[in-house]
Amino acid sequence: MNALVTGSTGFVGGHLVDRLLARGDSVTALVRTPARAAGLASRGVRLVKGDLADGTALAEAAADCTVVYHVAALTGAVDEAEFLAANRDGTATVRDAVKSAGNAARIVLVSSMAAGGPSRRDAPRGVGGDDAPVTMYGRSKLAAEQVLRDGTVPHVIVRPPTVYGPRDRDNLLAIFKAARLGVAPIFGDGTMQISMVHVEDLADALVQAGTTDDLDGRTFYVNHPEVTTTAELVREIGRQVGRNPALIPIPRWLAHTALSATGGLAALLGRKTILRADKTHEFFQEAWTADPGEFIAATGWLPRFDSANGLAHTAAWYRSEGWL
Repeated sequence: MNALVTGSTGFVGGHLVDRLLARGDSVTALVRTPARAAGLASRGVRLVKGDLADGTALAEAAADCTVVYHVAALTGAVDEAEFLAANRDGTATVRDAVKSAGNAARIVLVSSMAAGGPSRRDAPRGVGGDDAPVTMYGRSKLAAEQVLRDGTVPHVIVRPPTVYGPRDRDNLLAIFKAARLGVAPIFGDGTMQISMVHVEDLADALVQAGTTDDLDGRTFYVNHPEVTTTAELVREIGRQVGRNPALIPIPRWLAHTALSATGGLAALLGRKTILRADKTHEFFQEAWTADPGEFIAATGWLPRFDSANGLAHTAAWYRSEGWL
């Protein structure tokens, strides 16, 4: 298989490239700075210089590819327009590049559960429910999905919830560090239910999405079926670092005030950040849970990591790399 990966130097994209190379696939990576991706080139990855606004580079990268894994996305922005320009319009550029290549490649879009919105307690989201994103990021990812649904290019949309594992700097590393100190802040009372997926399981799922027949036009939630809570997550992380951290509840008003301040300062300085007031809508919900049953039935994919062994695996990697 000839695969193009956008976002190949990122957390999820890097693990996906590992998985594709292990399968013996030919991999092309769209990269902003080839010098920073020299490690990929040394492993046989073909590098094409460009970004999601560069239709010419994308068309070159997509030539002869049978599947395009669109992983790259903006997770922090100055405002909603910037989110849309990167996530919606960037997806449109990818779509148009695949069309111009004329090779009927399938696009696998790594979207997010944020595009569907939160779930209700004890009622994980399934495919076909009403989408109700509650953040700028979520709305931009839903808009990116619609770009593909409105077109004619074969595609599969994958919606992971929280992704964690080796090399993750953005999602759980801060919690590991806090737990090791014996304290850990949590939003609300810690009862919010969540689904998660280990990054290696997600990489396997993306390969399945790109290679399994009869998936075109479908959208799937991809995660471990286990449901946990934010408090249980922090306690399990504590066990992995040998501590029983004290949970420090953060009330909604305090979170909103702090996030408004960080978001306002970033906007004033013209800097991208994920820490904005609208993230309060994400942090204070009954649940962010999803049902992966349709994807499992369609592809035979089975995740290997539940939260206990996934967090143990992650903690071991953090220690080996000196991150803890």
